[in-house]
Amino acid sequence: MTNADRLWRRIREVAEIGRTEGGGVARLSFTGEERAAKDLVASYMREAGLEVREDAAGNLIGRREGSEAGGPVVLTGSHVDSVRNGGDFDGPLGVLAAVEAAQVMHEEGTATRRPLEVVAFTDEEGARFSFGMIGSRALAGLLGPNDLGQTDGDGTTVAEAMRSYGLDPQRIGDAARPPGSVAAYVELHIEQGKVLEDAGLPVGVVTGIAGPVWLRLSFEGEAGHAGTTPMGAQRRDALAAAAAVMRLIEEEATATGSTVGTVGLLDLSPGGINIIPGRVTLSLDLRDIDETVRDGVESRILEGAKEICTGRGVGFRVETLQRLAPAPCSEEARAAAWAACEELGFEPRELPSGAGHDGMQLIGLCPIGMIFVRSRDGISHNPAEWSSKEDCAAGAEVLRRTLVTLANR
Repeated sequence: MTNADRLWRRIREVAEIGRTEGGGVARLSFTGEERAAKDLVASYMREAGLEVREDAAGNLIGRREGSEAGGPVVLTGSHVDSVRNGGDFDGPLGVLAAVEAAQVMHEEGTATRRPLEVVAFTDEEGARFSFGMIGSRALAGLLGPNDLGQTDGDGTTVAEAMRSYGLDPQRIGDAARPPGSVAAYVELHIEQGKVLEDAGLPVGVVTGIAGPVWLRLSFEGEAGHAGTTPMGAQRRDALAAAAAVMRLIEEEATATGSTVGTVGLLDLSPGGINIIPGRVTLSLDLRDIDETVRDGVESRILEGAKEICTGRGVGFRVETLQRLAPAPCSEEARAAAWAACEELGFEPRELPSGAGHDGMQLIGLCPIGMIFVRSRDGISHNPAEWSSKEDCAAGAEVLRRTLVTLANR
């Protein structure tokens, strides 16, 4: 069984690396803090009897052999990088629970047909370069030369950061796994929401990872004097049009019961208490685990936005910033996690992931699965992020049993 004390101690030890004045953590990619965290995790991997290496993307990998020499591996893990003032559990829990699962298998002499590999992916969060999932993209063969030109706030490129970290960006292709080499990928992660907490459950089985569409919507009206321009047809208020579209976003996303739509950035000009806004831009983050549903919501929002703007005499333009397909979790992985929950006496509960994870990048390489652990108050990317010792251990034990099942099929 999972050693709850050992797992909890390791979570607390990793959390001290990159501790911020605000009580959170900051471990950005290709920095000394990320290196220190990976070195510590590597020591845990060796304690667990794993053979440790680092690939061309800086992914830290610990391997446990199976009886099928050279067979496809079952991959598990997460990441140890963080946002700039994040919490202790987002990422590290998945890595350390995977190490714990491997260590219990080692201690109990559990044999598996397929090899098991624990991975700590490089830069899942994207906090440094505003471009995340670098390690998982590389492992899936999806990281291209142009991606290495992404820059941080100081103008340092990914390629330059890799060189300073001791990696050769020209060899990034060496990290890619060939087709058929990975049997499955399973990740344990905190939920980052309140579904499990509201249900009174420590663990949940993820049905899939929602695919985001990021859009920039631009509204072009006419600035004017707030006091001398009558209400009605004489006004071409770009912000009034944008506000109507924001209401439409909320209505259309809510209507499906599964879609989420968020306006997180808003910019207007000229900007003044007595000036009618002439130009507005806003961001739209639209997500659903069903791509057809998500794209239908997007179409209805954009059609409605055009009608609103035409009626108000406001120009409207759309720019697509990012479009990722949803990543459904495999029936096999979900069934294995469901059975593990039942064996441990936990009521199985399925739920989607609204946040993105490394598994999204691996969906073309292998079947994926995810297991969620309850988050207190649903808080994440925040120093107040918290999952209890008992819940972390429960999730780790569900993960271990799921991995054994998949590695023996």
